[in-house]
Amino acid sequence: MGASEELEHLKSLVAKLSDKIRELEAATKAAVPKPTPAQQLRTILVGPPGAGKGTQAPRIRDEFCVCHLATGDMLREQVQQKTPLGLAAKSIIDAGGLVSDDIMVGMIKDQLENNKECKNGFVLDGFPRTVPQAQKLDGMLEARKEKLDSVVQLQIDDQLLISRITGRLIHPASGRTYHREFHPPKKAMTDDVTGEPLIQRSDDNVETLTKRLKTFHSTTGPVVDYYRAKGLWHGIDAAQSPAVVWDNLRKIFVGK
Repeated sequence: MGASEELEHLKSLVAKLSDKIRELEAATKAAVPKPTPAQQLRTILVGPPGAGKGTQAPRIRDEFCVCHLATGDMLREQVQQKTPLGLAAKSIIDAGGLVSDDIMVGMIKDQLENNKECKNGFVLDGFPRTVPQAQKLDGMLEARKEKLDSVVQLQIDDQLLISRITGRLIHPASGRTYHREFHPPKKAMTDDVTGEPLIQRSDDNVETLTKRLKTFHSTTGPVVDYYRAKGLWHGIDAAQSPAVVWDNLRKIFVGK
């Protein structure tokens, strides 16, 4: 066989190999099972301000293809969009009142029914804060023939939390966060990506945080007990690095 013939023969073999690889890749992809209801994820993240919910919830959303329902953001969005629920909430807020549990559960239900990202489940952040809210949430899910898989509490010492938060710096436009001590920007008080100024939130001070933590502990304790009695509660040490916290979270969800 001449050199040119051998070259053509080798090219033919390579082409056949490439076709075979593509065929096997397609077969492998087709063999991956599509998510079923048993593989869906419905979880709640519980934790005080600064415990890491804002870091971990988006990772849960992306890894498990579920929606991230941060109730504070949902409330602001509904008010801005002037939806019926948003208008009802705004009138209560303007009058100095607290938005009712029914309205908040209604907003969550609205997302589950109309947000396509929620088709595989959700990670709920910031709700429920009381036992009656937890009961209303259970009732709404039960009516949809759904139920929670887990409730994960990010646990951290108050003093460590205060030192974390009082050093926190934020880029308002993107929500990127830095820390004066643990994760400083390359240039003081300047966003690494845009070069725009960073801010410190006015409520990120020791006095305000101490009050918020006291309120959090007094209201959340009964909620945690409620879910613990149902066998849904899991506790994670949130003082660890975000990567370790994520590994522990993932074990809960995958092993559920």
